Amino acid sequence: MLRSSDWPLQWPLAGVLLAAALYHLGGRARETRTAARRSAAFYGGLLALAVAVDSPVDAYADSLFAAHMVQHVLLTLVAPPLLVLGRPWPRLARPLPLRLRRPATRAAFGVLPRGVVDRIAAPLPAFALFNGVLLSWHLPALYDLTLRSEPVHLCEHALFFATGLLFWRHLVPTSARPRLGDGGRAVYGTAALLVGWLLAVVLGLAPDPVYSAYASLPHRPGGISALADQQLAAGIMWVPASIPVTVATLVAAYRWLDPKRRRPRVAEDLRPRET
Repeated sequence: MLRSSDWPLQWPLAGVLLAAALYHLGGRARETRTAARRSAAFYGGLLALAVAVDSPVDAYADSLFAAHMVQHVLLTLVAPPLLVLGRPWPRLARPLPLRLRRPATRAAFGVLPRGVVDRIAAPLPAFALFNGVLLSWHLPALYDLTLRSEPVHLCEHALFFATGLLFWRHLVPTSARPRLGDGGRAVYGTAALLVGWLLAVVLGLAPDPVYSAYASLPHRPGGISALADQQLAAGIMWVPASIPVTVATLVAAYRWLDPKRRRPRVAEDLRPRET
């Protein structure tokens, strides 16, 4: 199989480097602590992308289901939230000439009309797309196809990453007026955890290998069996993959239930009124 690492032009890695350069050039001369934290998050997200698309993780994805699962976790649950926390959109466009900003924005967000993009990016459609894409690509027919066709494999990863950005924009909002409140985000994250756990249980408890592309390999690194490899991948989805969503969900739940956030309003209501 032709891997992305065999291509003459390392375009996924080139995209990561280009984003890093634009983000750096679009920053201010002197960063505040908040801006420094955003920069650290954004560069961390780019690093996760680089590890996913051009590292031993990608090299072993064809022969180890567990390595492929790590790749998916990086593309859906590590890189997207870090990039969202970095608030990259103004900084990425700032270094570009004015005449190039609009075409660059169209290239980044696609050719769909603005109204369609807004509807897709709403909380419920974003949740459905993210989890629908996750479950669909883990169907045996589609998953095996990604291991036989590099273009299909790249399409899978692009959809994982794009829907991951849509999903995480609501779970870790960075705008002053998020579409979901703290309670809504707690429910949002809990529902996503349940979907991931369901898939992990199905893979972990299956009595036989689910994916023929892995089961038919004559050997795997380390001599691990196909079933043990599948169970290891399920464990990765069950525990490490749950950590980012769990943390974001707990933060939202804490903010929602924290009495200190409600105290000023209560004090205002109990203040004696003048007659």
